[in-house]
Amino acid sequence: MKKGKAIEVRRPAGTTAERPTLKTIAYMTGLGITTISRALKDAPDIGADTKERVRMVARQLGYQPNRAGVRLRTGKTNVIALVLSIDEEIMGFSSQMVFGISEVLTGTPYHIVVTPHSHSKDPMLPVRYILDTGSADGVIISRIEPDDARVRLLSEQNMPFATHGRTDAGLVHPYHDFDNEAFAHQAVERLVRRGRRRIALLQPPSKLSYYTHTRAGFVKGLREHGAKEVPLGLNIDAPLQDIRDAIEALMRSDDAPDGIVSSSGSATIAVNAGIEAAGKRVGRDIDLVSKESAPILKWIRPEIITAFEDVRHAGRELAKAVIARIDGIAPEHLQSMSEPVWSD
Repeated sequence: MKKGKAIEVRRPAGTTAERPTLKTIAYMTGLGITTISRALKDAPDIGADTKERVRMVARQLGYQPNRAGVRLRTGKTNVIALVLSIDEEIMGFSSQMVFGISEVLTGTPYHIVVTPHSHSKDPMLPVRYILDTGSADGVIISRIEPDDARVRLLSEQNMPFATHGRTDAGLVHPYHDFDNEAFAHQAVERLVRRGRRRIALLQPPSKLSYYTHTRAGFVKGLREHGAKEVPLGLNIDAPLQDIRDAIEALMRSDDAPDGIVSSSGSATIAVNAGIEAAGKRVGRDIDLVSKESAPILKWIRPEIITAFEDVRHAGRELAKAVIARIDGIAPEHLQSMSEPVWSD
């Protein structure tokens, strides 16, 4: 057989509507079922030509291993569960994360299953469900807290996992994080270079780890450059209408800032709307710096200064980390960080 030559596949009579199995491939190739199974597993005692022939027929048939059968034989599900907040879907955060994970899982036995939840509900529920049902070989979680009960539980249960964000309670675990401290510090620097000295921060919720990182960078930037914080009494989890109204009221007040740092691209849309509702304009009366995970803000207001957080890259790093953890790699070797990429 010439390498790469297509094989004409004709299903046995009566099987056109059936899901192809190892038996179907055996019928097509004239090989035994055991040989087919070992060829698909890349067994060293099966010749390269035989493996290529079996894989080509399997592809043409659209063969997929039966997950229930795999689980019965090996105890594995070949599933990576992504526990993702439905509140993060705005501006493509969730889809970019899924794309990145899927890029890594392609060509592996693993599949991604998204387990949605709301950050307003008990965050332990989806993790407990996965552990109780044994429905995944590994887990990826986000919205990490400094002492995260989910991380403790997954560690205690020896479930391979990776987190989008870091804990701060002496727990060594795989993670990928964005350097929010650098983002906030550099955001203040950019505002000060534009002559801004009264700066407000629309920050993450205080229960999350990256709140601490963001505040640390922001306060450091203020201190280094002699700028002053204008208090803003809400965070990025507030409804967008509430953010818009609060910013409008602040911009109409005698204590209006001349610079704002926003930790969320979607919240920044509401911030800009509030500024304009107060009769002010970004780039003239005030400067606005925002983190974003999709290049959208420049389309809304080109004067907004943006720092790109590559969530797709984060998905790739998290997928690699959880697979490596399944393979037994120590968690301290599976920790990574990405830096902000600025538009200016």
